[in-house]
Amino acid sequence: MSRRERIYSVLVERNQDTEQELPEGVRHNIARNGLRLVSASALQASGDQTVNASTVLPWLFHALGVPSALVGVLVPVRESGSMLPQALLTPLILRARQRKWVFVLGSLVQALAVAVMAGTAALGHGVAAGVAIVAALAVFSLGRCLCSVSTKDVQGRTVPGGERGQINGLATTASGLVAITLGLGIRFFGGQDLEAGQLVWVLAAGAALWVAVAWIYAGLREPSGSDGGQSSGSADPAGTPAGDAGDGEASGGDSTEQPGWFGRTYRMLRADRTFRHFVAVRGFLLVSALSPPFVVTLSTQYGTTGLGGLGGYIIASGVAALLGGRIFGRLADRSSRTLMSVGAAFASAVTLALVLVVSWPGFTGDAGWSSGLFITCYFLLTLTHIGVRVARKTYVVDMAEGDRRTTYVAVSNSALGIVLLVVGGISSLLALLGVVWALVFLAALGLVGVVAGSRLPEVSRG
Repeated sequence: MSRRERIYSVLVERNQDTEQELPEGVRHNIARNGLRLVSASALQASGDQTVNASTVLPWLFHALGVPSALVGVLVPVRESGSMLPQALLTPLILRARQRKWVFVLGSLVQALAVAVMAGTAALGHGVAAGVAIVAALAVFSLGRCLCSVSTKDVQGRTVPGGERGQINGLATTASGLVAITLGLGIRFFGGQDLEAGQLVWVLAAGAALWVAVAWIYAGLREPSGSDGGQSSGSADPAGTPAGDAGDGEASGGDSTEQPGWFGRTYRMLRADRTFRHFVAVRGFLLVSALSPPFVVTLSTQYGTTGLGGLGGYIIASGVAALLGGRIFGRLADRSSRTLMSVGAAFASAVTLALVLVVSWPGFTGDAGWSSGLFITCYFLLTLTHIGVRVARKTYVVDMAEGDRRTTYVAVSNSALGIVLLVVGGISSLLALLGVVWALVFLAALGLVGVVAGSRLPEVSRG
């Protein structure tokens, strides 16, 4: 056994049976490819932390004097930008004989976008700087979309089943550890009230990390061909696997009679009541996703930098990532529906509690406990969001089988991309009146999600 194989075996519990089923060229490079995928995933997670839309970018907006209303669009642009273009880009990606180059292109796009953010942070100020950073974030999300669509095919071609999830799990763990390390570094070397000039270096490091990701991915040994012998199935532009029209009807031979992606999505949402209900509930659960950036912004407005300033929030995010998977995985298997409802209720309660405290007459943020208040609320919301995300992913997997499940995932992601933009736009407009109004709106949305989620059918088998 080579040194590379020994290292890979330590990181990943190998599946000898499935490895033997792979083509000779793929089987020979499993350890090499696996280590590169682990390294690239870890660096990708590190890059994500340097441009986190819930911590770093809201803090940067405060340092640049960007209006609070623009904070509300950071997460929607970041998330929807990686979902909505999938239907358009999938046919183009399917033409690539080696999908790793699509991932490399996506990584370089993200590196360029983060470099533009760094340049804007160094030279810009005010509304113009905020708009430029949001535009760069949209380009960043487009690059993430390319990576998201292609990485599944690359893993399917180069790593056997039974080992892919472990690689993804290592990336999640790395994300939490990197967040804690980055937060501690900012806390001890950057101080509590970081200026834009210091955040420029954080963003510049992120751009360099994405270049490193592209370089590592380019070295993968991926077989050429339409599926490389390992693809688990190709989706059409709608995310609907071949042979499945997405609504239970067979595909006809005349392509002119087939509805487009939007038509298929609309027909599925209209015809499938349970799925339509799930998509609606998923939209109501956005309270835990969209509230954290406003919490960071509110703390800066009150002059409360938290436990270590920006570093404290990043550390809280990392701890939540390390704890969340362990805490919520088993709960989701018992009842993902209940976990979604409870998560929405808890996130709404935390948000409303924070609004009540900061709205209390005489609250100025100068009290010794106020710094802990904001960081604790941020941690609880981030932890809850991990639980909600685990629950809704588990629910959609449990509610269908085979091709129908694949279609559900694709359609719900695209629909949520639109909902994110709408809800983000509303919360941003409310932030013009005050950040607390945006938080109240999101909390109310979550409370609606509690009621709607409780009416979903139970699909868990735990």
